[in-house]
Amino acid sequence: MNMEPTSNQTAPQTKGRTIPWASFYDTLVGLLSLGQGQAIRQATVELARIKSGDAVLDVGCGTGDLTLAAKTAAGPGGEAVGTDASAAMIDTARRKAARAGQDVAFQVDLIENITFPDNRFDVVLCSLMMHHLPDELKRDGLTEIFRVLKPGGRLLIVDLESSSSGSIFQRLSDLMIQLHGGHAAMEDNVKKLTPFVEEAGLTGVESGKLNRQLSFIKARKAAGH
Repeated sequence: MNMEPTSNQTAPQTKGRTIPWASFYDTLVGLLSLGQGQAIRQATVELARIKSGDAVLDVGCGTGDLTLAAKTAAGPGGEAVGTDASAAMIDTARRKAARAGQDVAFQVDLIENITFPDNRFDVVLCSLMMHHLPDELKRDGLTEIFRVLKPGGRLLIVDLESSSSGSIFQRLSDLMIQLHGGHAAMEDNVKKLTPFVEEAGLTGVESGKLNRQLSFIKARKAAGH
């Protein structure tokens, strides 16, 4: 099922922001996360409660590290698919999967027009991409996520959200927050998603902190849908 790397795909048009510099993305994320990327991915997988046999969609997968971690958790009987609006990101993710010998599919796709059928996935992940979207696309994307989730399926969003307190040394690790508009702009970045998640029809919404810079929202699609 794993696709061969290609650079021939044309990125579809979207009103959201994409990141064209895939070759430098991992280095930047490693620096900004102070080398905690692997621990953050593991915490994300655990929060999503991915289990053996699950079908997982990672929307806005970037260079694919979280998708690969999700596939490991889903096991040989499970499935992980990563999608991103950037063809450069997808090319990089495919090369990673090939090097790792992981049976993971990556494809160029938009959160506002997910090209999978209804009730397809047990889990949808959305990590560090919602802040790239205007509110209109957040609503459209969450409606699409609701559609492709199976009844009883789970959504986990992880994104930047600042903490107002902390020592000067803790502030030094807040470069991601500063690059995205500072503490005032990002203070309630994830909490502001809650009404959009509920409008999409998802229930059981929970939120909390993953670490100083990151917060999460968990929700599910009711079993009767």
